[in-house]
Amino acid sequence: MERLQKVIANSGYTSRRKAEELIAKGQVKVNGQVVRELGVKVSSSDEIMIGFDVLKKENKVYYLLNKPRGIISSASDDKKRKTVVDLIDTDYRIYPVGRLDYDTTGALILTNDGELTNLLTHPKNNIDKLYIAKVKGLIGKKEVNLLANGVVIDGKKTSKSKVKIRRYDKKTNTSIVELIIHEGRNHQVKKMFEAIGYEVIKLKREQISFLNVKDLKSGEYRILNPKEVKKLYFEATK
Repeated sequence: MERLQKVIANSGYTSRRKAEELIAKGQVKVNGQVVRELGVKVSSSDEIMIGFDVLKKENKVYYLLNKPRGIISSASDDKKRKTVVDLIDTDYRIYPVGRLDYDTTGALILTNDGELTNLLTHPKNNIDKLYIAKVKGLIGKKEVNLLANGVVIDGKKTSKSKVKIRRYDKKTNTSIVELIIHEGRNHQVKKMFEAIGYEVIKLKREQISFLNVKDLKSGEYRILNPKEVKKLYFEATK
């Protein structure tokens, strides 16, 4: 027996958070009865319906994509723009784990595993994300320390991060900065640099936990193997 929202998420239908919203709105039925309580447990023999759809169990699939610039980090887009899901050749209903901005490139996981998605995106689980930012200006040690100790964005201080200057280019007056964070707030990296007076020109997420996209060209993806999936679960629950 498992909680209803977990079963829905594990089926690949949607994330656990969204499943909880659907239950609370009375859009989920178990054996023909509307269920609104999040603590309800169901078995594999129970029939679950979401709206008019009978929930079907799917095999879990996991992809690592090197997201190009100009692609939407979503399963669909009402403006008919190309999304990250459009780049993956699969018959499964997958969605991105978290998001990258339209003009941000790099590592993005896509899956139909709602439980793993919830674990990887929850800030308490401290999943490291490594970004490489090209910024206007030559950043000094004082600014590096400010970023590392946390800056206030949107009225709330960011958690501590790891910051390293990779190189300077005095001719173009730019800096290449490596930044490791575990939060996932909206436009966080850009806002962090903005808070110390620097504009991000280019941004790439090079790594999520132990997964990097160094061997993937822009727009390329690969399937994660079972050992990698198991390690992601371990990293998110340790």
